[in-house]
Amino acid sequence: MTYSPLIDNLVDAFRCLPGIGPKSAQRMAFHLLERDREGGVSLSQALDAAMGGVGRCKICRTLTEQDVCTLCGDPKRDTSIVCVVETPVDVLALELSGSYTGRYFVLMGHLSPIDGIGPDEIGISDLISRLQENTTREVILATNPTVEGEATAFYITEKVKSLGITVSRIAHGVPLGGELEYVDSGTLAHALSGRQVVE
Repeated sequence: MTYSPLIDNLVDAFRCLPGIGPKSAQRMAFHLLERDREGGVSLSQALDAAMGGVGRCKICRTLTEQDVCTLCGDPKRDTSIVCVVETPVDVLALELSGSYTGRYFVLMGHLSPIDGIGPDEIGISDLISRLQENTTREVILATNPTVEGEATAFYITEKVKSLGITVSRIAHGVPLGGELEYVDSGTLAHALSGRQVVE
């Protein structure tokens, strides 16, 4: 069933969000129209401001309103370590852990030849240029433990090793507080292959 053009356009607009199907989009649109017009106006203003004002950091490529993000602009960060992640959300997750004090490089995706996403599309040449310009001693690869994430990590490893820079990969495995019987076999295999000697 179709409603008026404005309502149909609003429902369709919500469908651009990940995980939002026709019913969810319809629910959100009608919620704003029926119960929260003020929230809808606030949402549209925030979207308009963010779409026009948020760009990428010229150093690490994360999302920011400035030319250089606050992390890259912080003189207390260790510039000799660069952590490579897939998305800006990954930067946030690592920052919340409170255990990393180096710099970042955000790929904005991963290698996926089937989708036409190669090294140029995720900025690997920018990463290599940045590493050559700075005194980087270690690159930490924190791509996701998916087939594409692993392929991306492998590709970057080959490029970075040729520069004589140490490359490390974040550990993947059994979560703290997890029980082995509930962990999938792929995660257990990763945990076993990445085991470390106890000293």
